[in-house]
Order: sequence, then structure tokens, then C-alpha cells
Amino acid sequence: MAMAGVGVGSTSTTSLPEEEITLTVKWSGKEYTVRVCGDDTVGELKRRICQATEVLPKRQKLLYPKTLPSKLADDAVLLSSLPFKSSLKMTMIGTTEDDIIVDQVESPDIVDDFELPRDEAVEIKIELRNPCREGKKLLVLDIDYTLFDHRSPAENPLQLMRPFLHEFLAAAYAEYDIMIWSATSMKWVELKMAELGVLSNPNYKITALLDHLAMITVQSDSRGIFDCKPLGLIWAQFPEFYSSKNTIMFDDLRRNFVMNPQNGLTIKPFKRAHSSRDSDQELMKLTTYLLAIAELDDLSTLDHNNWQSFSEDNVKRRRHQ
Repeated sequence: MAMAGVGVGSTSTTSLPEEEITLTVKWSGKEYTVRVCGDDTVGELKRRICQATEVLPKRQKLLYPKTLPSKLADDAVLLSSLPFKSSLKMTMIGTTEDDIIVDQVESPDIVDDFELPRDEAVEIKIELRNPCREGKKLLVLDIDYTLFDHRSPAENPLQLMRPFLHEFLAAAYAEYDIMIWSATSMKWVELKMAELGVLSNPNYKITALLDHLAMITVQSDSRGIFDCKPLGLIWAQFPEFYSSKNTIMFDDLRRNFVMNPQNGLTIKPFKRAHSSRDSDQELMKLTTYLLAIAELDDLSTLDHNNWQSFSEDNVKRRRHQ
């Protein structure tokens, strides 16, 4: 996934219909110049960006400060109606067709954990609950089969909570901001987290919640079309706090971080809670790993597939390289 920053070559807050607007588009480490007119539409802007970057208009998601994402998702909106400023940048998240065809690693534990339909024009929403903290790394967590067994029957949701959840979150919070990203709706994200006591625990705070609307669609030769969680969306929203260097995501589905494989760690699914609750120590072990790597400057250089063999000695060696 690549992100593009767009600067506007005009100082006016609203462009005149006949005015030419020069945009500097930063994408995939390069800069492109895109020229449009005030009476052009968002759809035309996307086509011009496509000519420069080869990211198809349907793959582009545009974000701009103080502008509703729904406006930028509407191809009929006139550019002259948007509050462009030279001091602000538009962010484009998108992937070329060559890069979007990905091979999914086959695993017996890979299952489909999203069942809700998505509207291509809906707003991308990050439910910010607490301020981002300067100097902290970012931990992004899935819910179903990662923190919670959502399939087993139980009278009380706490019976399906993964062991050591609160201890894990409290320890991680010392070094990491924590975001929860589920492939369900925001309503159910909030409900599940509230029932488990995650949103009210005094020993840690959740920075933000994300739901299925923030996911994007990709295609795999082996698995066809599926949705995944692009961390680039978070990095684009909070560039002063988070990047690929300080972010790690835990998910039981490897495909969910297929756009950012260097930042993903596949956690063992927590299923059949009633029989596995007494033996599951995944979160306890991962606490040790998270705290061990917290001192590193760049988490994306790690091979998270080998997290169980990582130790404090690895950290010391990397610091002195």
C-alpha cells in the first residue's frame, strides 16, 4: 500500500471554477504534479492522479483535513467547493493493480471473520477515544479469536475472554498506544470491549477503535477477493505519531495485514474457550516479546514469524549494530 500527500499551489481557501489548481502528489516515495481546474470534479482529480501514479480511481481513498471523507468519495463533487489550502495536504491511500494481486499464505487457521457488507462510498472512521502519546509505539489488535472467542456459547462474555487480557494490555500500555481494529461494525466493537471491561480499565487506555469500514478490498490468486486492514490508513491520519517503524499488529488472520506484512504478527487463534482457557498463555508470552522489542528504533526490520525465539539478547545485539 502506498500513501500520497497532496499540496495545493494556491493560497485561497476555496478555488474559483475557472482557476487552474496545481497539486503536488507524493506517492510511493516520489512526487508528481497534477493540474486540474476548479470546475473539475473529484472523479476527474482521481483520473489525473491515476495518470500520474497508475492507481485506479476505484482504488483511491482521499483524506483531507476538515473535509468529510464522503465528499471525497463522491466523484460528482466540484473541486471548487473544497477548502483547499496551500498549508494543508491531501492524503491518498491506494495500490496499483500490479501490487494488489497478492498470494495469501495458506493456513488451516485462516477463516473468514467478517460477515458484514461494505458500501464503497462510506466514510472511513477512526473512533479516537484518548490522545495519541508522543514517543510511544503503536499496537493494533484484532478482537475475534485474538482477544475473545466469539463462537463458543457462554452466559457471560467474560467466560470467552482470552486469559491474561487485562494484564497484557496494562503491560503493553507502558510502551505502546493501543488501537482495536475489528472486521465487525463499530457498534459491536464498542459492545464487546465494554463487556470485557477494556474501555473502563484504570490500568490502561485504548487510543482508538476501527471497524470493517476502514478495511480495503484486495485480490489473491489463491483466495480470490477479500478485505484486509491497511495500516497506512492509521499512519496517514496520525503521521506525527505512527509509522511502519513503530507499529505492530496482532491478528489471527495473516491476510488482514497482507498490505503491511512486515508489521504483522499472526497470533494463535483463541477458540473453544471453555477447554483451552486453562492452558492458553499466548498473551503472557507476547507481553514479554512486546516489551523486549519496545526499545528498538524500527520494528519493521523484525521477522515477527519468529517472535517466540526472540530474546533480550537479540535487542542488545541490534542496538549495537
